Amino acid sequence: MLHKVRGIVLKTTDYSESSVVVQVLTDKFGMQSYLINGVKKPKAKIKMNMLQSLHLLDMVVYHKANTNIQRISEVRQTPVFKSIPYDVIKTSIVIFLNEVLYKSIRQQSADESLFDYIFNSIAWFDEVEEINPNFHLSFLLKLTRFLGFSPNGKRRNDQIYFDLQEGEFSSRVPIHPNYLNLDDALGFISLFESPLEKISEIKLNNTQRRFLLDKVLVFYTLHTASFGVVQSHKILETLLS
Repeated sequence: MLHKVRGIVLKTTDYSESSVVVQVLTDKFGMQSYLINGVKKPKAKIKMNMLQSLHLLDMVVYHKANTNIQRISEVRQTPVFKSIPYDVIKTSIVIFLNEVLYKSIRQQSADESLFDYIFNSIAWFDEVEEINPNFHLSFLLKLTRFLGFSPNGKRRNDQIYFDLQEGEFSSRVPIHPNYLNLDDALGFISLFESPLEKISEIKLNNTQRRFLLDKVLVFYTLHTASFGVVQSHKILETLLS
């Protein structure tokens, strides 16, 4: 049976000399793997450049329950990116976010709220002319709402530490090293709570931003099974410094 779905590309793997398997987060079926034959041929109907990191797709797909690899009948980019493929910093941010998303999203079932958040955020990022260096931090912290481990920003005056392991403020220094002092914690929570349209109001220098990125990745490692090591942020830090 054919289904119309929206998709977000997360990973493309060579399958044969001219074919690939692309892993796509879909609005209707969650994470799915699609075999696309002949994609590397000169006259391919579906082009490889449509299958790059976090490209947004409208697809018509065949779907069989309990099948590991599905097939695509039709696909087109919607919306077509205007800036991400042509801006080295935006491209690097998207590659980094793609790596984190791939490591943290595992479910096969649909989650339209999660899908819509990612889809709309990436579409917005492509549209904005001025790159905000806080975007990737804010995006990842907001994403935790949909992954089930969002930070609790409520605090009493005596709570001056943020425990990354517990995801909340504490009045005592945690017995482990995974915590933030108050100034850093307030920046962490502001990035989580502020709308994307207002993250430019959060003033961070490069050192603070690099520190908070490390702590965001620690937060993900603590709360995501088999998260592993992220590598692509090192290139990103260099470009944003």
